[in-house]
Amino acid sequence: MEFQRNISTSLKEWRKKKDRKPLIVQGARQVGKTTAVIAFGQEAFGDCLF
Repeated sequence: MEFQRNISTSLKEWRKKKDRKPLIVQGARQVGKTTAVIAFGQEAFGDCLF
């Protein structure tokens, strides 16, 4: 089961930018930040180290 989160859209927009800055994800504890970033990395780049 995969959840679509607002962060997914933001991460996809970040990837499209030519002059993108390093990615920093901030937020409350236990809301799925790590899970969202890992899923994005696997989907967008194929390889993801975590």
